Amino acid sequence: MSLLPRTPYPIVSGSRLAANIQRMQALATHAGVQLRPHTKTHKSPVIALMQLDAGASGVCCAKLSEAEIFADAGITDIRLPYPVNPSNADRVLSLLDRVTLSIIVDDEAVAAEWSRAMTAAGRTLNVLVKVDVGFHRCGVNPDASDVVGAITRIAALPGLSFRGLLSHAGQAYNAESPYALAAITARETGIMTGLATRLRTSGVAVEEISVGSTPTASFAPSQRGITEMRPGNYVFLDRTQVGLAAATYANCALTIVATVVSRPAPDRAILDCGSKTLTSDGARGFTPLPGFGAVFVDLDSVEPDPTIVIDRVSEEHAVCRVPEDSPLRPGHRVRVLPNHACTVTNLMDQLWLADDQGALTPLPVAARGRIW
Repeated sequence: MSLLPRTPYPIVSGSRLAANIQRMQALATHAGVQLRPHTKTHKSPVIALMQLDAGASGVCCAKLSEAEIFADAGITDIRLPYPVNPSNADRVLSLLDRVTLSIIVDDEAVAAEWSRAMTAAGRTLNVLVKVDVGFHRCGVNPDASDVVGAITRIAALPGLSFRGLLSHAGQAYNAESPYALAAITARETGIMTGLATRLRTSGVAVEEISVGSTPTASFAPSQRGITEMRPGNYVFLDRTQVGLAAATYANCALTIVATVVSRPAPDRAILDCGSKTLTSDGARGFTPLPGFGAVFVDLDSVEPDPTIVIDRVSEEHAVCRVPEDSPLRPGHRVRVLPNHACTVTNLMDQLWLADDQGALTPLPVAARGRIW
């Protein structure tokens, strides 16, 4: 019987994971800012504790149900950079009994509801105002005529403790060059520090200016005025981060081990890792990255084979376009670097953590599937 898990399975290089954690912490320390990693990438309290042990100030979670898992693991400083609806006030109050919790708001009416809920309970909730710095998802418009007035009114609400401003320049993932990426980072910093200056001039204390993404993290040392960075993907990295020059293949810690299950034509091979394993996310980068992952033809390969393209995925199948002389045959095991590591992790009950000798240890993905 094989000592290896049945495919497909996700494998994480322990040495690469540790190096990625240390590298980002060193960058934040050099920049003089707090590092608060986003845990939606790994969804693992074990990895979160590694980040905290390395110097992180706390963690971010995407949902309250994720935060509850991390609180259960003893993590005591959690931020939700997500607009939590006040209908969840009972769960927030429960978390406040266990952790230092902060959430974002970007709407005065919603903030007023949180104020009423906290005042009624005799509690105080830390809030930051989300600012739209160009991604156009959540956040107040920093150019709105009454933005300072709106934030001032939120900051004055009873039951809320206004901590500062928070942003996410998600448009960085669509940058067409390193220069465009640097410009997006600089613009994010400029918008945030400019708005903070206007608020302070109006008498509103702004203690925190929180920004963050993995592609923009390398520019943090050149940015002045921010207090916190919140990258998430950096623990694993993926093909998109390679495409955006935020990583090399040698940095990427998470790959999928898969088996060739069919070679039905000279130019086609089928892997047993479809969209239920790799997801259907495309890769983004400065140059086109076709397909649904990069294929390493051997388990110990250090570079992917550029002649193999995962043209399409169905739920259980990955259909690869291969050269006719490709060595891939049924039974051959390969590794696949996913386009987007965060979504892959959410599909897994556990990861396999590999040490330098290749020994595998199961690592539960405790917060997977926590969507509410």
